[in-house]
Amino acid sequence: MQKDVISESPARVSGIGGVFLKANDPAALAAWYTQHFGLNFQSSDGDCGPEKNYWLEFVYHDDPDSAKRAAIVFAIQSAKSRLPAERHAIEINYRVRDLDGLLAQLMASGIPIEKREDYDYGRFAWIHDPENNRIELYQPL
Repeated sequence: MQKDVISESPARVSGIGGVFLKANDPAALAAWYTQHFGLNFQSSDGDCGPEKNYWLEFVYHDDPDSAKRAAIVFAIQSAKSRLPAERHAIEINYRVRDLDGLLAQLMASGIPIEKREDYDYGRFAWIHDPENNRIELYQPL
């Protein structure tokens, strides 16, 4: 009798459902991502006090059947206590279509580029947002 491989497989993570940044000033951080990355957030009053929380979805499989729709949530939420500026606990990798064009726009806005590297599988650059979260920009080849 052949054993069912699926039933013996350990439970595992199958993808990313969302990324949630905690911020001292979620409104300002959402505005920065809107201005420099072209992201359009929704907002509502959160349960973290008077600050609003901001979110959007990166939809990668849209389907009229909501059970088949697939998206990753990106949210900026009010921190429950003041976060130190020197934190380096997170780095998000954003896929981009035109790395050179985006870097030119960022530099024109006064955003320093930490470094750039090209590999045979993609091009990369690193920056920081106003709350010092490290951002990796990735253009696949």
